[in-house]
Amino acid sequence: MEKVRSSLSLHWVSVHYFTRGWGTFFEQEYYGLSVLCTLACIIDVLRGNSLFCMLSHMILIVLIRRILAGGICTSTKRLDGKTVIITGCNVGIGRETARDLSRRGAKIIMACRDTKTAEKVAKEISSQTGGQLVVMKLDLASLTSVRALAASVKSQETQIHMLINNAGVMMCPFMKTEDGFEMQMGTNHLGHFLLTCLLLPLLTHSEPACIITVSSLAHAGSVIRFDDMNNEKDYNRLVAYGRSKLANILFTRQLAKRLKGTNIQVFSVHPGIVQSNLGRHIVGGLSAWSFSTILLKTTIEGIQTTLHCALEANQEDPYYYSDCSLGHASPEAQDDEAAEKLWLISEKMVGLTKEQNC
Repeated sequence: MEKVRSSLSLHWVSVHYFTRGWGTFFEQEYYGLSVLCTLACIIDVLRGNSLFCMLSHMILIVLIRRILAGGICTSTKRLDGKTVIITGCNVGIGRETARDLSRRGAKIIMACRDTKTAEKVAKEISSQTGGQLVVMKLDLASLTSVRALAASVKSQETQIHMLINNAGVMMCPFMKTEDGFEMQMGTNHLGHFLLTCLLLPLLTHSEPACIITVSSLAHAGSVIRFDDMNNEKDYNRLVAYGRSKLANILFTRQLAKRLKGTNIQVFSVHPGIVQSNLGRHIVGGLSAWSFSTILLKTTIEGIQTTLHCALEANQEDPYYYSDCSLGHASPEAQDDEAAEKLWLISEKMVGLTKEQNC
């Protein structure tokens, strides 16, 4: 019921969101609205409905799509002189996040596994924004790769103002990372956990700073099984994904607690159900679904909550945001005891020393 309540919550719907962001909305929804309104008009004509009825249906379609599109960040804040690390930003919402923040003047470090594609994306974005984008190799399924990336950043940068833990894998078949962790927990949580802890000194030196971890509504209804962190008992790809996303939020909660009193803000966000290749492991694939452009958020719409946290939001308990406002995290995601226990177990799993500890 918690998952249903959260998914149906329209807490963000307000005058504020219906009076701002329409330019972005229509730019992103042009194709979907054209298709839906055309279909509605054809049906109305076939049924002999009046022009008033036809216009009413079109307005209703626009309003429904506006709600499905979610909150839109309208901040004009600049990030000149700021350095931002984004993981997994050669595709999907990560790429659009890099594009937007680069347009605002930030230096973007693209931490990606596929550096060849990332280099092409970096050139594309740079040609559009005139910004500086640096590609670095990062495979979150390898702790060696995570440590190497952190070492490279420390040797080249003196400050990191923002870390966006965006990369992830969803509902893949059972497989293990290089270090023997179940792939979803290893990539989505443990890799980012280690990376954040290793980069924290640079973020501390860069206050004010911000750490954003992309989670998901899929966390609702999940419970961390501490006796089976690698999901080896009765593996279910959806359940494993939900646990990894719950781990993201619990990690964020405990990190915020440890950073209390500093000027580092910490958020976890639900981007919405977005058109991307994240669903490539689902039979049929969301990205290949012919109606995805009509029913799902575009990648631009999917980055709005991340942008809101990066540019506008002030940290509030429970640090979980959805549709550019505080979201409804599940009771399990607000369990401080579980958050601390997950932290301690994660430290042991990734081999984090006391000197490296956050």
